[in-house]
Amino acid sequence: MTLLGHRGPDYSDDISIGDVHLAHSRLSIIDLSEASNQPLWDAEKKACIVFNGEIYNYQTLRDELEVLGYLFHSDGDAEVLVNLYLEYGENLFDRVNGIYAFAIWDVKNAQLLIARDPFGVKPIYYHQNDTGFYFASEIKSLLQVESLERVISYDTLLRSLVFLWSPGEFTLLEGVKKIKPGHFLIIKNKRIILDQCFWSWPDYNPEKQSSSKAIELISEAIAQSVKEQMIADVPVGAFLSGGVDSSLLVALAKPMARESMECFTIDLGESDGEFIDDLPYAKKVSQYLSVPLNILNITPDIASLLPKMVYHLDELQADPAAINVLLISEFARQKGIKVLISGAGGDDIFTGYRRHYALSMECYWSWLPKSFRVRLKRISGALPKGSVLGRRLSKAFKYADLDSSERLISYFYWIDPEIVRDLFEDNIKRSLDKTPMAFLQKDLDSQQIESPLERMLYLERRYFLVDHNFNYTDKMSMCAGVEVRVPFLDKRVAMAASKIKTNLKQKGSHGKWILKKVAEKLLPKEVIYRPKTGFGAPIRKWIASDLVAVVDDLLSEKRISQRGIFKYSEVRKIIDDNSAGKEDYSYTIFALMCFEIWCQKFIDDI
Repeated sequence: MTLLGHRGPDYSDDISIGDVHLAHSRLSIIDLSEASNQPLWDAEKKACIVFNGEIYNYQTLRDELEVLGYLFHSDGDAEVLVNLYLEYGENLFDRVNGIYAFAIWDVKNAQLLIARDPFGVKPIYYHQNDTGFYFASEIKSLLQVESLERVISYDTLLRSLVFLWSPGEFTLLEGVKKIKPGHFLIIKNKRIILDQCFWSWPDYNPEKQSSSKAIELISEAIAQSVKEQMIADVPVGAFLSGGVDSSLLVALAKPMARESMECFTIDLGESDGEFIDDLPYAKKVSQYLSVPLNILNITPDIASLLPKMVYHLDELQADPAAINVLLISEFARQKGIKVLISGAGGDDIFTGYRRHYALSMECYWSWLPKSFRVRLKRISGALPKGSVLGRRLSKAFKYADLDSSERLISYFYWIDPEIVRDLFEDNIKRSLDKTPMAFLQKDLDSQQIESPLERMLYLERRYFLVDHNFNYTDKMSMCAGVEVRVPFLDKRVAMAASKIKTNLKQKGSHGKWILKKVAEKLLPKEVIYRPKTGFGAPIRKWIASDLVAVVDDLLSEKRISQRGIFKYSEVRKIIDDNSAGKEDYSYTIFALMCFEIWCQKFIDDI
């Protein structure tokens, strides 16, 4: 439990009920008193809960339970949740609105229920073997289980290098899995007896309605979500990049804040041409809304921060945006802020990523015979990779020869899977799954969705948002003792978005059209219609300058050979081709570096 102390620095405890052991580290946000410390029993000691997250509608639920005769000894949401289970059992989830990962031990039935929130905001991992069933919010805690063998999943490693994150329930360790979003498990006699989905994203079912009606529908849903998510017994702050997502949420949240709403942004002071400077827009929004803006002025020492980032992420994620979340969360905590509002999810629900625009342009060429598409791929692949335009055009047509579903998945690739396959030593390469992305394609094809963009949004929400954005957002904020809330992730918002036509989300080159229309009532147009940027860092510049010595160290012939997973000659070729400008492998190199650090932390050390 000490390995998870950063997630709950306010209180920690554990309890043993026969051979069932529950432990909890608490970050106090609702009901700061000792009465809400966990593990927590109901009044009659019929069930015991450990719970990470927040139930936003807990006060309404408590009122309903009190009418039914339930007694409460605290003013928190954990006790509401355990009593809700006693009343409704596995049917409790329809009534709950929140972000959570929790486990409830049911004394009468001698079974454990473990659940993860519908959107996968909060992480939960598990391991099962002959000695028992083990679960935790982070993988590093599970590594204390002596019977857990540290065997690397090479198929997961391949996908992690291709995507820069790991989609689905798989992790880099063969014996550890994630509980899927919107799922619960029932554990009895140390074995999983049920794995059930209790919520999934509503199907795309656009209604015939005017643009103004659609805007009103989305506006009301988001406003309701923000109102509920502002509930806390501690000050609530916000990320403020100056983009439409975070700015809109701050505009809605400010009138509901009990105190001055502290906002936070970061000034990296440099760019590699990919990232537009956010700071002027963040300042403009701050002034327009009259909210205090805390600016973290840094030039991060990426080499010293990398080990901390990799350790706390648990999973292999080669996205330097995680460092930004870490630094802002630490800064906020120093200012006494335990809760931050984030605009995560806006792009995944309403569009906004560059790949959404690229996909919408496919109608001009995807109908071409495969032979022509192969030629298009070859021509674009010959473009120079030293420029932003060259890289983007090359990436846009890199998989033009593939068929529909496979090509759609390829929009998430950062490197050709076959190039990654060739990195592995021959004995490992032979053992790799021949179709490592098949489960993604099967899932996508099982959805009754005709619109290519809605099909992509399904992948965004089901995998990218959960396994990429939420993993680093939760891990990096919680390592600083800060909870991040995401108002775009709400059942009402999800339902409203499912009723909106695709062309009101992506209009030509304009992503998030409908969200921007919602924002027009609250924000200046120069902020709403600013150029799109990413919450990232100049990784290409770092690889070519600040991190050269680190690359040479972590990916040296000695280290690669000792690890015994990759061929040094192939790794070196990627480094040299990137340096020469033949290909853009910056993020792959960064991923390989992160993997070596991950091995040192999770295979060698713990």
